Amino acid sequence: MNSRHSDGSAGDANYGVIGTNYTKYRQPDPHIADFICAALGNAETVLNVGAGAGSYEPLDRQVTPVEPSASMRAQRPAHLPVAIDATAEKLPFADQSFDASMATFTVHQWSDLKSGLGEIRRVSRGPVLVLSCDPNELKRSWLFDYAPEMIAVEASRYPALQTITDHLGGTIEILPVPIPLACTDGFGEAYYGRPERMLDPGARLANSAWSFVDPSIAQRFVAKLGRDLQDGTWDARYGHLRTQPFFEGSLRLIVARP
Repeated sequence: MNSRHSDGSAGDANYGVIGTNYTKYRQPDPHIADFICAALGNAETVLNVGAGAGSYEPLDRQVTPVEPSASMRAQRPAHLPVAIDATAEKLPFADQSFDASMATFTVHQWSDLKSGLGEIRRVSRGPVLVLSCDPNELKRSWLFDYAPEMIAVEASRYPALQTITDHLGGTIEILPVPIPLACTDGFGEAYYGRPERMLDPGARLANSAWSFVDPSIAQRFVAKLGRDLQDGTWDARYGHLRTQPFFEGSLRLIVARP
């Protein structure tokens, strides 16, 4: 099991280092948020585990956020509730305390997935929502052609969807979530039609997978992508993505009902 980092980050990524300007690049996308709100149904009390800076927390419900990273807790906007310093694997709540629970872009950070999902199921009366990526679909992105090492790391960190559903149990629904062209949540695939954005070091830093590969990989990526954008190579191969309204990538919303 991973030990917590100096800022409290409990998973493999140290958000005290990579999360400094996280909210500049990772804003909740309304299209993705609609999927989450619909899946929450009529739940009034919602637990958000691995809440980070508060992305996708519904404003019309009573949300209890849990976030172990001090850096991420500090970036939560004032209109959102203060996050509790705790980890998924040891939630400080009684059984069935919440109508529903959610975990967005976080399960791949947990040091003990089975324990964390068991805890989130324990404290939830109703649905548990997990927004994650299907590791088998990550190669669909053009990023794989430019930084296969980064995609390989990402695929190795994201748990298989079957593993998540097995640990949650109950009635399972897995919803593909198409990514909009102007996606405001800057995970890697969000820039499928805006490749220039990936030349920004901050945009890459807001995607934790880059912190697990040698810096030379990013240097090679920037050099190759910059050159291909300048001479038209990228557009010759992927230019159609610049006007494609949605990208059917790896993003999935798992909804587990008891």
